[in-house]
This record gives sequence, structure tokens and C-alpha cells, in this order.
Amino acid sequence: MTRSPLHRLIFGGLRRLLYLWVRSETINQSSMTLNLDRSRPVFYALPSPALTDLAVLDHECTKAGLPRPVLPVAVGPLQEPAAFFYLTPDPDWLGRQDKSGAPPTLERLVAAVSQHAEEDAQIIPVSVFWGQTPASESSPWKLLFADSWAVTGRLRRLLTVLILGRKTRVQFSAPIHLRELVQHNKGHERTVRMAQRLMRVHFRNLKTAVIGPDISHRRTLVKGLVHAPQVRQAIADEAQRENLPLAKAEAQALRYGNEIASDYTYTAIRFLEVVLSWFWNKIYDGIKVNHIEQVQGIAPGHEVIYVPCHRSHIDYLLLSYLLFRNGLTPPHVAAGINLNMPVVGNLLRRGGAFFMRRTFKGNPLYTAVFNEYLHTLYTKGFPVEYFVEGGRSRTGRMLQPRTGMLAITLRSFLRSSRTPIVFVPVYIGYERVLEGRTYLGELRGASKKKESVLDIFKVFGALKQRFGQVYVNFGEPIRLAGFLDQQQPGWREQDHGPQYRPDWLNATTARLGETVARHLNEAAAINPVNLVALALLSTSRLALDERALTRVLDLYLALLRQVPYSPHTTLPEGDGQALIEHVRSMNLVAEQKDALGRILYLDEGNAVLMTYYRNNVLHIFALPALLASFFLSSSRMSRQLLGQYVHALYPYLQAELFLRWTPEQLDEVIDQWLVALVEQGLLRQDNDLYVRPAPSSRQFVLLTLLARTITQTLQRFYMATSLLINSGQNSLSAEALEDLCVMMAQRLSILHGLNAPEFFDKTLFRHFIQTLLQQGVLHADAQGKLGYHDKLGELAEGVAKRVLSAELRLSIRQVALHRDDGLETSTL
Repeated sequence: MTRSPLHRLIFGGLRRLLYLWVRSETINQSSMTLNLDRSRPVFYALPSPALTDLAVLDHECTKAGLPRPVLPVAVGPLQEPAAFFYLTPDPDWLGRQDKSGAPPTLERLVAAVSQHAEEDAQIIPVSVFWGQTPASESSPWKLLFADSWAVTGRLRRLLTVLILGRKTRVQFSAPIHLRELVQHNKGHERTVRMAQRLMRVHFRNLKTAVIGPDISHRRTLVKGLVHAPQVRQAIADEAQRENLPLAKAEAQALRYGNEIASDYTYTAIRFLEVVLSWFWNKIYDGIKVNHIEQVQGIAPGHEVIYVPCHRSHIDYLLLSYLLFRNGLTPPHVAAGINLNMPVVGNLLRRGGAFFMRRTFKGNPLYTAVFNEYLHTLYTKGFPVEYFVEGGRSRTGRMLQPRTGMLAITLRSFLRSSRTPIVFVPVYIGYERVLEGRTYLGELRGASKKKESVLDIFKVFGALKQRFGQVYVNFGEPIRLAGFLDQQQPGWREQDHGPQYRPDWLNATTARLGETVARHLNEAAAINPVNLVALALLSTSRLALDERALTRVLDLYLALLRQVPYSPHTTLPEGDGQALIEHVRSMNLVAEQKDALGRILYLDEGNAVLMTYYRNNVLHIFALPALLASFFLSSSRMSRQLLGQYVHALYPYLQAELFLRWTPEQLDEVIDQWLVALVEQGLLRQDNDLYVRPAPSSRQFVLLTLLARTITQTLQRFYMATSLLINSGQNSLSAEALEDLCVMMAQRLSILHGLNAPEFFDKTLFRHFIQTLLQQGVLHADAQGKLGYHDKLGELAEGVAKRVLSAELRLSIRQVALHRDDGLETSTL
């Protein structure tokens, strides 16, 4: 291009045209500080072919009084038409690049210096940076085109010049003297490779200092996956099973790797930080972070796996943003393949997302590639994030853990446990979730909509609403080695080969999932919306006088301060009146004024939505609400009888709500709550008896509202046992019982005006039945039909009399006894 006078003339015109827009500066070097020998020829090495970089270099050399790169230069008898070359050679006419080859100019220079002992050539590595460093750039638009480690195309380079050309910087590295390299007498080829290696080091170190380290491991990692022994074996098996050539099966493995792997870039992280800083400030009143210092303390020297609860699509963006802002490395995030959409998927991938299919069944090659990818991340120390719930919770409850990712992690750790793994639970609580209205439709029966790139534009409509605050609490870390020491004391002595899958893996993984879920619930952030929803949804008309609501909220705050759920649980600031004002400002409650004051209520649109926010903290109030419920039908109860009933129900409440206490700790916690209820005037102690307030008193109303918090859960328990007992021994399978429970719950919700869609959630009934089986209360025969303990009916009825109204018990028994014959036939 600049090898002839005509080319140089054209190049000069292009340079002048370029500098109508571009402004450049040299960062650090001049002809004096470079320590150049002006009697020796000077050559410039650029990392890769780019006419714009060459034009900027020529301009800066002219300004600094350095030899121009586009002019001819001689090294002894060798005449070079220009004094520059690219370390990565120019592509051929088909666009192919031989990255392993050496630049022809460098080959000729080494030969000339080797053949003429008096000659030398000075090679100056030169780097051109477009725009500021990603760390200091504040414009999200400019960050998209800032320098990174990724290879760029011509269109992107043109856009980079147009957008970032006003802040172009040139940096000259110290010159490399070819004479010094030749004097090592390594031969021509080795000397050329030595020079190339020195220049690559120059370029890499400089680029690291300017734009940050190359944390985009994708280019080397994906190719390395197919060479792992487990993947090689899976490739061979795939080729044999599908009757494919080995090369074709290997190409398929590479495609899987590219589909899965993230393309983590520092530039994208900074871009997301700038955009999200604007977004959070625009849509939320603030983000409150608690207990992050413990993560900062354990991150060094550990493989950190963040396991947040999943409430919204923005969970992983929020967590990565907060970690980055607090000096922690943003994690590689497991994302569903449904999010790999045009534009959005690419940006998420560059921000650290790796994509996974919903199921691995029937595809052992994909499974092998995915497992090896995660193992590589773990062994290299990259922090990782995934959601143990699998998908977003539409009900606000903690979903039952899906143990697939935990099992992969556990097997990887058994395979190589050099780097200790720590799970960090992260509770993310929203006063108003961004997808709230979408969840509302799904809870009412609408089908889940597939994610679309057009959903981005819906966010702009949400900017007009007020979403309150976001709370991010980091829970108690779980050290995997310590967990295994408790669950499987001899695990360290076992032979952990690459294909090792111990018999205890499934059971241990399930317990690990339950432990993660409990730690997540322990870190709950209780906010004003949670407490207002809890109070209003416990009333029969979804309404309370403002002064009465204030008293209820003050009671809840007092109870939680006296008996904290866990050290990681956080409470809102202010009193009951302040909480009401905050929720009212978010338009989540309606009000009606009369001569006696204001009545606050939930309208039809918000009533179902508020069950979501109540369910966020249902586990916090489960035990005190259960204790209170025993006094709805009984005026007094002994401590012994209270303990007996609580112990009978606790395994099922714990399994559904992931309560934190072991059965051995339960009595101590019961006593703490009884003391608190007595101090707040909701109960009175008379020796070993606990006595409720007079039914006409204000305290009894407060006790009743607290008890109703857990009523729907107890109704579902009674419903399932009533259906089972009325059907008789060994007459229903677990699946048939589930279906009957759902249909019965739907009918009761209509008859009694229940406004909680999770009341007839099939998964809740399924898990209750599984817990009954685990507790030995139920057993399945060879045909899968359920038998039950002889005293199940007596126990269920005895507890139900204490905690459920006679009207509700009668309604459940009638529906169970006289269910539609056609319905029964269809479900059996």
C-alpha cells in the first residue's frame, strides 16, 4: 500500500482525510526517551493489519521527529520499501491469515543482520489505542467500541474511528535491537521466533496495562474442551453411535462448546456497569447491600460459586454489577438458552453469561462438553453463578432446588479438589419486581410467554413507575469440603476418577440443595411491602383501618426484633406508620376515607400480586403463626401439648418453607417465641399453661391475624390427608392424589374466596406427599398405590381441630367425600 510513490501519495491523502476528524497523542515516548541510535535504521511493528493505525503512527512520528514508517529504509544491501510491518501477517486474497508464520519483512531483516556483522536494525513495537481505557470511559456508547482483546472486523474498526477517534493514543515500546538477538547464535528460524515472542510480550503487557487483563478465555478454552479425555471419549462414542466420521463428531463438540461458552470481556463489563448505574438510579430508589464483607474475605484462594434466589431476569445483572462495584470479580453466570437472543444474548455472553439447554437428556456429547466446561471454570478459579431454583419464582416462594448444577459441581470437586469451593447464598429482595404484572397473568392461568428481544422496549414503559428499593443480602457461606466431611466423612479416601459417581451422590446433592435453600431464606431482607402484604392478606376483606394496620406492623417489627430469624436476616427501618407511607407512595395499596379515618385495602389488581411479596417472608413467620393458630379454637394449651403438635407438623413446614432449625433445636425456639408472644400481650402464661386473650380484645385480633399467615398451608395439608383417608388404603397413586388435591384446592379457592394462586400449586402438594413418604407416614406398594399409618386420620383430625375453623374443615371433608365420580375416574 505504501510500497511505491503512488501508494505513498494515496496514503498521504487518506491520512489528511482521516485527521479531519481524528485527534491523537503519544502517551510516553519521544526520540530522546526511546534511546534510539539515529545512525541505525528504525522499523515499526504494529500488532495487526490496520491502515488507520498506520496513518496514526505516521502522523505521530512526524510530530515527534521520528523516522516515518512509510518511507524506504536500507539495512546494508537490503532495501526495504517501507519501515513498518505487522506482527500478524496480512491476509491473502482469500482473506486467510497464517498466524503462525513470521512477517516477511522480519525474515529479511534477521537475514540481513546475520549476514553483515556491522549492521543492526531497531524494531519499535507500537500500540494504537482508540478511546479512553474501559476503566475510565463513562459513555456506554463509546464503551461498546473501546479496545478489547477480541479480534475486530473492518466495519467495527470504521465505527471505532468515527466514535472514538477524538481520543486516540499511541504508545511506543522500547526498541528491540536485532543485533543482540543474532549474537545468541540460535540460527535464523529460532532468532525470528525469538523476535516475534519478544514483540508479543511487549504488546500483551502494554495492552494489559491499558485496557485490563485478557479475561476472555473463550478463544483458547473452547478448543481445549475437545481435547479433554472425557470429551474425546464422548466424541468417539457419538461417532460410533450415530455412525459418523470422527471429524464430524468433533466438529459437533466444538459447536456445542461455542454455544455454551461465555465471551467474557472487561469492556462489556464496564459497558454494563455504566448502563446499569443509570438504570438502577432511574428505576429504583436505591440498592441496599448487607454482609458483602464476608465474601470479600473468603474470595481470595477459593473458587466462589454464587447461588442467588431467582426473582427476576435482572438478578444476575444486579449481582454482577454489585460485585464489580465492590472490587470482586464478576462471575460467569449460567443462563438458559432462551436468553441467547439476537443482540441481548451477545451482550450477556460478553458480560459473563454461559448458556445451557433446559435438558441434557439423550445427548451425552453435549453433557460431556458442558461438564468439562464447568470443570475448567472451577479449576481455573473463575467465580461462577447459577440459580439452584432453576427458573424464576412466580409465587415469591423459594422453589424446590433443582440439583443438576450442584451435582456437576460436586463431581467436578471430587475429580479435583485442589481449589476449595465455597457456595455463597445471595438473597435478592425487591419491593416491586420488574416482571410483577407478567407474573400476575401467569398466576391467573396465562401461559408463560417466550422471551423476545422486543421485551427490552417494555422496560422503558416501566421507567414511569416507582419500584422502591432493592435489597441484596449475602448469606452464610457453605464450604463444600466441610459439608462433605459432615455428610460423607470418608470421601477424601475414596478413589475419585474422572468418571467417579459414588452411590451417595444423589442423596448428598439433594441435601446440599436443601442447605443452600435454607441459607438463602436465612438471608431474607424483610421490606415494607412484605409486611403490609402479610397483614392485609390475613384479613377477610383485604382491608384494615390505618391505625389498626399500624398496630399490626408495629407488632410484627417488635416480634422480629425480639426473636431474629437469623443473624443474616435484615429488617426495614422505621415504625409501622413509616412502612405504610412508603407502600402507599408506590401505589400498591388503595385507600378510602370516612369520618372515622382512612381504610387501606388491596384492590383486585394488587390483591393477587401482593401474595408474591407476602410469600417472600412466609418462612419468617411460619413458627410464630403456627403457635398462634393453636389458640384460634382453644382458649388455653399446655406447653407439652404445644410442643407435641409443633413437632408433628414441623417436618412438613420445614420441607415446604426451608425452615432453618433442626428438630433438636425446635424446643428452644418454641420457648423463645412463646416468651415474645407473652411479652407482646398476645398470650398469657399461667404456670405451664398458655392462655389466649379475650375474644373481644384488640390483642386477640392481632393474634388471629398472625395465625392466618399460615392457615392456607395448613389447609393444604389437611386437604391431602382427607382425600387420602376417604379414598382408603392402597387406592390412590401419588400422581392421582396430586391431581385430586389440585382440583379440590381450585374448588375451595372459589368457594372461600382465596386469592392465592399457589394454593393449588401442584408442586406443593407433590412435595408434601414426598415428605409424608420420607417420614414413613405413607408407603407405596408394588403398584405405586399409597398406604398410610393407621393413626394418620386421628392425628390429622386432632391437629385440624386446633388450627382450622369448623366451617373450613367441614367444607374440605364434604368435597373429599362427595367428589365428582367422573373426576375421580379421570384421575385414577
